[in-house]
Amino acid sequence: MNNISYYIKTPGKKSAQSNMKKTLTILSAILTTIISLNARAQDKDPGEPQEYAKSYLTLLGGVSTPLSNFSSYDYYNNKAGFAKRGVVIGLDAADYLYKNWAFAVSATFQDQGELTYNDALILATGFTNQLNKDNTTITTVGRYHNIMLMGGPQYTFTYKKFLIDLRGQAGAIKSTSTPTVSAVFDNLTSIENGYNQMSSSAIAFAYGGSVGVRWSFAEGWDIGLKGNYVNSSGLTIVNTNNPNTGARFVSRQPITIFQTTFGISVRL
Repeated sequence: MNNISYYIKTPGKKSAQSNMKKTLTILSAILTTIISLNARAQDKDPGEPQEYAKSYLTLLGGVSTPLSNFSSYDYYNNKAGFAKRGVVIGLDAADYLYKNWAFAVSATFQDQGELTYNDALILATGFTNQLNKDNTTITTVGRYHNIMLMGGPQYTFTYKKFLIDLRGQAGAIKSTSTPTVSAVFDNLTSIENGYNQMSSSAIAFAYGGSVGVRWSFAEGWDIGLKGNYVNSSGLTIVNTNNPNTGARFVSRQPITIFQTTFGISVRL
């Protein structure tokens, strides 16, 4: 009978509180900037429907949901990311160059969670069974944190005070951290280090598209919802101490996400 043990590390409370304070400080500064910009924004026909859309800057936040391989929990799938639903915050902007055609950009931060006890159980069971070990200890620490910078053409349909934005986009994902995974195998008579999946800070190409609906609720201001799809062939993952036995080995982590966000926009 195989025995399996697990050890999962998580960041300390002080570290999490410090990161939250930094995030709130940044969002406060962004909101102050948007209010300042709106004070200088001028509409030719206040409160009236616009024939053409106007350039805007949006502060947004919402939910980022992993899809496909990124959300998979399959040990035998080397592309499985064990990613979780998390938060997304960022800025979105569009500059209208010709009628309702614009060049739009977005910069966002995503948190896609960390590996849980159940994830460690899946990995430890897989290594133990596949490599015929007696015990497997899984140690994991860190979260999926990344920054995305995307841009592309956007067309906006207008109807009274409503605007529908359709966008195609491409850009880059910059990882600031991914979960580390270390496996130690115990054969009762000996202990050997096996699999060490390191945290990645790689950059990868990404592409996708979005659709959004905005409502001009006040002079110079819009609120709206947006759905955003992003896909990437993935981040490069560095590994050490792999025994080359044919067991699970992750060298690239594909990323596919769908984000649902709420935003408040100032027209420029």
